[in-house]
Amino acid sequence: MTLWIRGLAGAAAAAFVLIGADAQAQQPKRGGTLNFAISAETPHYDCHGSDTYATLHFAAPFYSTLMRFNLSKFPAVEGDLAESWTVAPDLMTYTFKIRSGVKFHDGQPLTSADVKATYERLRNPPQGVISTRKATFSDIGSIETPDPQTVVFKMKAVNAAMMEHFASPWNCIYSAKVLAEDPNAPRAKINGTGPFIFGEHVKGSHVSGKRNEAYFRKGLPYLDGFRGVFMLQAAAMLNALQGGQVLAEFRGISPAERDRLVQAMGDKIRIEESSWTLNLLVLFNTEKKPFDDVRVRRALLMAIDRWGGSQGLSRISTLRSVGGVIRPGSPFATPEAELVKLPGFSKDIKASREQAKKLLAEAGVPNLTFTLHNRNLAMPYTPAGIFLVDQWRQIGVNVEHKQFDTAPYLAGMSSGNFEVAIDFSNLFMDDSSLGLAKYLSFDRAPENRSRSVDRELDGLYDKHLRERDPKKRREMIQAFEKRLFEQGYQQPILWWHRIVPTHKAVMGWKMSPSHNLGQDLAEVWLNQ
Repeated sequence: MTLWIRGLAGAAAAAFVLIGADAQAQQPKRGGTLNFAISAETPHYDCHGSDTYATLHFAAPFYSTLMRFNLSKFPAVEGDLAESWTVAPDLMTYTFKIRSGVKFHDGQPLTSADVKATYERLRNPPQGVISTRKATFSDIGSIETPDPQTVVFKMKAVNAAMMEHFASPWNCIYSAKVLAEDPNAPRAKINGTGPFIFGEHVKGSHVSGKRNEAYFRKGLPYLDGFRGVFMLQAAAMLNALQGGQVLAEFRGISPAERDRLVQAMGDKIRIEESSWTLNLLVLFNTEKKPFDDVRVRRALLMAIDRWGGSQGLSRISTLRSVGGVIRPGSPFATPEAELVKLPGFSKDIKASREQAKKLLAEAGVPNLTFTLHNRNLAMPYTPAGIFLVDQWRQIGVNVEHKQFDTAPYLAGMSSGNFEVAIDFSNLFMDDSSLGLAKYLSFDRAPENRSRSVDRELDGLYDKHLRERDPKKRREMIQAFEKRLFEQGYQQPILWWHRIVPTHKAVMGWKMSPSHNLGQDLAEVWLNQ
């Protein structure tokens, strides 16, 4: 067995791979069905209205996007449905030429009208439709389609990261015809242009797809099909990996699970590791008392020993790095020397907790009791919940820890039916225009589940979007972060570390700092 290290450009990350020498670059083979594990089941099929990986690992193989990230050159972008494109020097006009001959799985040809309908739905969803990307695309002023193969985006304001946003894996291109008939159709029906055609979804069991023989990338996909098996219990997933019933789990496992697989399987298993554009958040429902009081929110944040927690949790879970709203180590992340000055990040936890007790007493709730709303995924939601309950106990707060399946967990937070919750910031790149969007006022960003409204944060966000000078942009990001943490609406607990296991027979899949990327499976093949 050999150990080698592969760097990820511009990502402040490294991938550590345990891999046999016989698994170097080979000629791809066609055929076979890939069985892989998905550790949560999607609550619906709509990419636009979701921010859980469970939706992408389920749906990505069926869809295409306008642009996509080139994982061999991450974070560079390349065309998917876009064959070519031009960007005006002032960043106010983006023109894309769409590939000709592309067809939806129902046989309808794809045109620029479908791209327009998709982005209109993303930026200005009709009544009853949820788009968690609404804030991201709010800078688009109009979308024009001068001919069936051309789509032009006219901006009403500059967004320096717009090309990266066009490459988001969440921007699944939908049929304009289908959306006209029912704007909410993608929640329950799949009709894409991706490398695989939808087979079946058996709730509680699996999702399957078969090769799209008319896929626009000639020669792809290599697989005959795939089967994503829902495995909510880590033990069952590990047993299935060891037994070969599934050949991969593309989200990430814990260090202990990694060690078990390597010990049991030796060079039959490949392990790749990277820092992760994902964190867990603790958030407070600002519409419920006493969490409408900034003193209560700040007290609960100040009681958390992130630095000590990082040491313990990193040994048993995917949680690892202490950081603010931008991934630690990335270009715009707040340096540790500045981070420790912010509420909730002090290294003097004793003094911090004494101040937290005083704040609770001032707010009239010295013996606070509440329920923590959490997801029932063992990794890392369960250890994170147990950790928070213990941290708050040390300032005299009594917490009941309740965990739910993915669908009711998300539904409870979206409806505001919770007091305090563990949420997630599920990013696909490090740019601040994406990382900060989740914290905008609730009427601008439905994914802000604290339901807070803060026009000062909105203003700082809008101002930083237009700024091209890196130094000034960094200053604005830190001003946004300071305001956010002082108000205490929500705050990262810890950032994750990604560990992905695949059998050595699985070839062509590319590791990245985001589990949202590279999941269309078009270039994956089986060496068996």
